[in-house]
Amino acid sequence: VALVHEVPSDASDLARSLCDRNGGIGADGLVFGTPWAGSAAGLTFTLVNSDGSPAEVSGNGLLCFGQAVARATGATDLDLIVDTPAGRRRVVVVGGPDDTEVTATVDMGAAGNGPDAHGLAVDLGGPTPGRHDTVDMGNPHLVIEVDDVDAVDLGVVGPTIEAFFEPEGCNVHLVQVLDQATIRLRPWERGAGLTRACGSGACAATHLVHSWGLVDERVEVRMAGGSAIVELGGTIRLTGPSVHIGDHEVGHG
Repeated sequence: VALVHEVPSDASDLARSLCDRNGGIGADGLVFGTPWAGSAAGLTFTLVNSDGSPAEVSGNGLLCFGQAVARATGATDLDLIVDTPAGRRRVVVVGGPDDTEVTATVDMGAAGNGPDAHGLAVDLGGPTPGRHDTVDMGNPHLVIEVDDVDAVDLGVVGPTIEAFFEPEGCNVHLVQVLDQATIRLRPWERGAGLTRACGSGACAATHLVHSWGLVDERVEVRMAGGSAIVELGGTIRLTGPSVHIGDHEVGHG
């Protein structure tokens, strides 16, 4: 997360360089908060994926964004309104600026209809898929029900399935229902590939499996990178941890 006066002209190149897990810092994306003038008011959230492409919104990105603003402003229990390309989002951070780990909640807005998946043949390379559907959380998601998320080589089938939605692309998720209050999720993210967690994907998956009658309105979503809580209602709330790793000074231009 970079809090800056304006998004730099070389934002795509910066994202590719800094997010590189071999030669850079390593991340799924680069978030800019603008215009930064030392205050939490009037901030806009801009996300660039690790491949340099723009993205509309990110649930996990907003959790981290909230912590970054809290640390920069010295705020405790921050309540923040953020503008994103997908609309306005509210972020509430529980914790103080000196806490390495905080808990944050994002109001992700209402789920909508996702991209048209008519004619999509879901081939998981062996395992039989269950139901699938798309949903829009400000960004597009395809959610596929499976018996075991670990039984699928998502690194292979993810980009193949995503290609159906070209040129816009789509996030692809495998979901496994453990019980009415718990699901597992594996994401393939547009512009980032395999990731260890996806907040907006967790919201999309919970919305869909609830519509299929498989889970309650409050669900723990277990992902490789950790768990999040998704609560359904008029809007969808995502709650999870944000952990401060370090501060970096980066030159560009």
